[in-house]
Amino acid sequence: MSSTRFRLAGAALALTLVAAAGCSAGEGVDVDGTDGAAAGGVLNAAIGGEPDQLDPHKTSAYYSFQVLENVYDTLVEPDANLEMKPALATEWTTSDDQLTWTFTLREGVKFSDGSPLTAEDVVYSYTRIIDEKLNNAYRFATVKSVTAPDPGTVVVTLNAPTPNLLANLGGFKGVAIVQKSNVESGEITTKPVGTGPFAIGSYASGDNIQLVRNENYWGEQPKLDGVRFTFVSDPTVALQNLRGGEVQWTDNLPPQQVPALLDGDDPTVQSVPSTDYWYLALNQARKPYDNVNVRRAIAFALDREAITKAAKFGLATVNQTAIPRDSAFYYEYAPYSHDPNQARQLLDQAGVSGLTMDLMVTSEYPETVTAAQVIASQLEGIGVTVKIRTLDFAQWLDEQGNGNFDSFMLGWLGNIDPDEFYYAQHHSGGTFNFHKYDNAAVDRLLDQARTETDQGARKQQYEQVAKQIVDDASYIYLYNPDVAQGWSRQVSGYEVRTDRAIRFRDVALAR
Repeated sequence: MSSTRFRLAGAALALTLVAAAGCSAGEGVDVDGTDGAAAGGVLNAAIGGEPDQLDPHKTSAYYSFQVLENVYDTLVEPDANLEMKPALATEWTTSDDQLTWTFTLREGVKFSDGSPLTAEDVVYSYTRIIDEKLNNAYRFATVKSVTAPDPGTVVVTLNAPTPNLLANLGGFKGVAIVQKSNVESGEITTKPVGTGPFAIGSYASGDNIQLVRNENYWGEQPKLDGVRFTFVSDPTVALQNLRGGEVQWTDNLPPQQVPALLDGDDPTVQSVPSTDYWYLALNQARKPYDNVNVRRAIAFALDREAITKAAKFGLATVNQTAIPRDSAFYYEYAPYSHDPNQARQLLDQAGVSGLTMDLMVTSEYPETVTAAQVIASQLEGIGVTVKIRTLDFAQWLDEQGNGNFDSFMLGWLGNIDPDEFYYAQHHSGGTFNFHKYDNAAVDRLLDQARTETDQGARKQQYEQVAKQIVDDASYIYLYNPDVAQGWSRQVSGYEVRTDRAIRFRDVALAR
């Protein structure tokens, strides 16, 4: 027993309750004049779109997780270096055969409504994801059982060693610990109850979601009284609101203005490389996109440098695979030079001419709209007419889920383990394989790699996966973007993260 053990040293966390009486939206209250620190007030944050729902187990929208990051907890969570650290679990052990993981829960944790969190809540949350085959069920593919031998202990039994289990259980809030009664009442979609630093205060559909400080939070009490997320789809408006003081934080900055903003100090703008990737997918359930030569023709026709420049203004790195250069799992492979002649030859080999292609994008991610215009221009050069279809994101998700598209452009955000970059998207049974890619060799490699404990062998397996996916043009990868976020000089304690998690629990707002 105990080949791996992680213990939280000095687990006692001081609870600091701050006076909040009289605070209103956007106001900061200086409660400590001795060290210059400030506390209280409501932070106004502008995000680019509205969450499709707030059930963490059912949504796949980043706008939802921007809010839910502050409402829910997971057993473990990534630190700034994306290493898994204690959260609701304070320590864990693994058996010598790596098939049994035992987690010790933090004592005294309560949901925001005051009810206690126990091991049964963890069992319920994971069982719900598995039994209902929800979005993240693939993360539990090797899980044989989840049990609660006592209120403070959770045992996860596996049918194969799973080196990325901690990333699966804590990489993002899609595997958060939810409250059974909140799920059964149906309120989880609009008023979820979590154990995180904030709770849902109100939700005005189409306008804003307001969080309030969770007075039952197990960690150090947030300095803010609350956070109001407003939905501002136009980045120019979001920046104007930031400069005008209507909001104090946004990640919806006009990309063409970010380089100049980085040189200023009001507002503060910071940018870091992300673990995200953006791509074009072709629907292989439809002809002629089931023909690999057609997909490769599109890949050769694209000038990724031009697309990236138009969409991100230098705030991205062109990449023909998914995993960015900073990762230990990066695989350098770029077989598609911009070659329209090669593209035309491949279309001829496929017997395709006069093709008209539907390209689905969403105005809530403006870079997809901009990139689509460049893509359309480039494909026109090989005789492909692109019909750009711009939808709101909720409709976009419906169309994607129903397979009603020839092609679409979007990104995957917040990836940590290589399994997250590839499995759900490219395994034939993958939850997010909406474009219906099917390669038995890739399936086999993906299944092997997620249970491979030798890191060298695992890296080689993922390199084979990456090469085959690129050769098959399952996804046509475009770039890895940077994360650029801005905030006013009133804000302190905020940190831009490479996994794009938005955490306001340590933020203060000065007057």
